[in-house]
Amino acid sequence: METDVILAYDYPLLGAFWTTMWIFLWVLWIFLLFRIITDIFRDDALGGWGKTAWLVFVLVLPFLGVFVYLLARGKNMGAREVQHARARQEEVDAYIRRTAGAVGRPLSETEELARLSEIRARGDLSEEEFQRAKEKILH
Repeated sequence: METDVILAYDYPLLGAFWTTMWIFLWVLWIFLLFRIITDIFRDDALGGWGKTAWLVFVLVLPFLGVFVYLLARGKNMGAREVQHARARQEEVDAYIRRTAGAVGRPLSETEELARLSEIRARGDLSEEEFQRAKEKILH
């Protein structure tokens, strides 16, 4: 009953390094492939047939397709990503403005004076402080 037992020290350090490197490169390749597929669908300047052709090219011949895509359209990938991020940020800002309503807008002079009068009526502000604040608002 003789069996070969593979122990950790039977696997050389350089072999472990190469295995780790290949796994890292494979994961990097998958991320790059998904990034390019996302860029294909995100590009509004590219028509439906163009998107289909690039997608088929990238999926059928992945290595060649990705390299050709990066050479042909890779220069503007960053610009498209920035444009998409800005559009998303504008949507979020518009949503916040709609949801928050008038909370974030600056007060008009009359609203500030009314608020100042309320503070004075509560007794939190002296007459002299009220006059200085009023002058500051009106000038």
